[in-house]
Amino acid sequence: MRTLGHITAMPRLPEAIGGLKELAYNLWWSWNPEAAELFQEIDPVLWKRFRGNPVKLLLEADPARLSALCATGYPARVQAVVQALRDYLKAREVKKGPLTAYFSAEYGFHSSLPIYSGGLGVLAGDHVKAASDLGLNLVGVGIFYHQGYFHQRLSPEGAQVEVYETLRPEELPLLPVLDGEGRPLKVAVDFPGRVVHVGGYRVQVGAVPVFLLTTDLPENAPEDRAITARLYAPGLEMRIQQEMILGIAGVRFLRALGLSPQVFHMNEGHSAFLGLERVRELVAEGHPFPVALELARAGALFTTHTPVPAGHDAFPLELIDRYLGGFFEKMGTDREGFLRLALEEKPWGQVFSMSNLALSTSHQAGGVSRLHGEVSRQMFHHLWPGLLLEEVPIGHVTNGVHTWTFLHPRLRRHYAEVFGPEWLKSPEDPATWKVEGLGEEFWRIHKDLRAELVREVRHRVLEQRRRNGESPSRLKAAERLLDPEVLTIGFARRFATYKRAVLLFKDPERLLKILRGPYPVQFVFAGKAHPKDEPGKAYLQELVAKIREYGLEDRMVVLEDYDMYLARVLVHGSDVWLNTPRRPMEASGTSGMKAALNGVLNLSVLDGWWAEAYNGKNGFAIGDERVYESEEAQDMADAQALYDVLEGEVLPLFYAKGPEGYSLGWLSMVQESLRTVGPRFSAHRMVGEYALLYAQGAEMGKKAEGLKDLLQAFHQALPAFHALGFSVEGPSHQTLNGEALRVRACLEGEVPEVLRPFLEVQLVAKRSTGEVEIVPLAPGEGGYEVAYWPSRPGSYAYGVRLALRHPVTGRVNWVRWA
Repeated sequence: MRTLGHITAMPRLPEAIGGLKELAYNLWWSWNPEAAELFQEIDPVLWKRFRGNPVKLLLEADPARLSALCATGYPARVQAVVQALRDYLKAREVKKGPLTAYFSAEYGFHSSLPIYSGGLGVLAGDHVKAASDLGLNLVGVGIFYHQGYFHQRLSPEGAQVEVYETLRPEELPLLPVLDGEGRPLKVAVDFPGRVVHVGGYRVQVGAVPVFLLTTDLPENAPEDRAITARLYAPGLEMRIQQEMILGIAGVRFLRALGLSPQVFHMNEGHSAFLGLERVRELVAEGHPFPVALELARAGALFTTHTPVPAGHDAFPLELIDRYLGGFFEKMGTDREGFLRLALEEKPWGQVFSMSNLALSTSHQAGGVSRLHGEVSRQMFHHLWPGLLLEEVPIGHVTNGVHTWTFLHPRLRRHYAEVFGPEWLKSPEDPATWKVEGLGEEFWRIHKDLRAELVREVRHRVLEQRRRNGESPSRLKAAERLLDPEVLTIGFARRFATYKRAVLLFKDPERLLKILRGPYPVQFVFAGKAHPKDEPGKAYLQELVAKIREYGLEDRMVVLEDYDMYLARVLVHGSDVWLNTPRRPMEASGTSGMKAALNGVLNLSVLDGWWAEAYNGKNGFAIGDERVYESEEAQDMADAQALYDVLEGEVLPLFYAKGPEGYSLGWLSMVQESLRTVGPRFSAHRMVGEYALLYAQGAEMGKKAEGLKDLLQAFHQALPAFHALGFSVEGPSHQTLNGEALRVRACLEGEVPEVLRPFLEVQLVAKRSTGEVEIVPLAPGEGGYEVAYWPSRPGSYAYGVRLALRHPVTGRVNWVRWA
């Protein structure tokens, strides 16, 4: 047949179950088990084959089966769930907080919409879901990758093969975004020598709309249609193109929709070009560049997720000139002023850093755990060279996970019975986690989920070996893998070298001694390496080779094609969740939080979130909080600590079973884990903290708007601050024995009137143990002076500085040290 085009015939559902279509197009069903179960009941085989995609399921469902369901109690259940969705949406019609645009390069909402690679995307999905639950006034912006992220296939030797499939938007819970006349809404972005057109799809996530951009439009050239084909497609040119679509076209798409967010939240630096577009808009409205930049900064928030400099996107200046060469003129500045927003010095030369750009175009920034906040302040200290490390304006909001997405439905129902109805309303409230009521029934459910994991492992390995053409004996052996009664340790995450998936094999003799000891234990591994991460792929192959070399294939299994579906199976059915990053390279990590929700204990290096969650009674720590001089020394120390904890703590405690059939000591630790991790590391808590930042951002935006004239005068006067002469009189060393330290400072030159309210002369004293005290010097005759007495005894170093506060934030932003 000569194909002229394609059509998709949407199903005509019987009236009694017509509400299924309404459910299918709102991802609310993905975290409400009663809704998901309605779709699964139509055809469990298709449901699993389509990765839980309700739109595709309804397209392919047997009409006779749908008619048969109408003759049962099924329609009443459909109507009840549809009403629950409508009630949920009605309760959130009045939005809380300022309109906030949340930009992310990837979103992990559900395995049926594979536009995510791992933790960053799943975190973004959880953020949106929690924002919906909390009724926040939020919209999401991302990209619809029509080939998604790759499916992973493993050869018998563990070599990763990437397989891409084309996604059909009409078979997904997506709807095209239309303009007022019913035509596809489109915006445009200038690329070298051409214009690229951008359309979009809307995915409804509870009460929050998320707009996914696409260049796969007929009016674009084939190479431009492919820009949004694959998540994290390789090559710097493709990356800058995707990030221009996300940041620049993303803002324009919101404007075309008639939306004017008060706050813009950049989830990682991929979307940082949005800051340039917002400055361009403000300059077009008549504001000079410095004022436009301040107005754009005021309502912007940046979350960084990457604790190593190499992980931050940076582009050669030649590429920036080619793609954005004319943009700086539209921003009212010159090339130097434009590049200054993002310039970074590398050993090989200057680059344009997207994280630097995000920081220079936002007034609020943070990491994703307490430790990561500290690491980020160190990493970006060079952008604020005069400030103390503690003053670098990067805080943190520790990540959390969406409780209802990752908690198994059986446990959700059991917890609701034990904890009471208030828990369902406020999972972030510690008072609702009445864990002391968990006992025999909880353990029965946990054992069933472990058995489900074992069945899933056997099924997946059988399919994997069959596809690889392995022998009948190997196929038969797959049916006997693992033991549903044995302590099961899960390890699933991106296969990057710093995550050290092979740490278990650092001392093979010690590992084999544990595996041959009195307590049986088994391991399940899963994870993808980035297609261009050859060391990560080599790690994956090394893991498979080590397992085979030591004859451990019946006790250690590596599963392929890790995604959100497999993640849930693993965090539901494991007993222990293993995490072995090389400290301090794990920004946060969230898989262990998901595992803890389901009664799984964490066994982890004290990095990321676990460094602030571990209390000695709620799981197990590998090693201490030291960072070693060499990676080899750190790996060996952590491996020995891991063996010690497994041998001396984990295994004996798990198998100390009483007449109840389980270990009361283990259950006590599970209860403590649930009590401490469940509420504190909830996405509801996380997004609640972000909501406070959104409110602050909106207030800063209003304040900046009201200070436009002052800001212009302030920036015009700023060079005078750097030109001031500054001298200090004070002792180089003095032992304070009853008398105060007396310091005097003098300024030479005229301080512009506009700067005076924001200028201070400060004495900064730092105790040898790290505490800092800052005391302003009082204006006196001919200068500034202070008589300083430390708040506590000790050894101090002191200095004196000129500190200029920012008119909008009130933070010290410019510093000159004497």
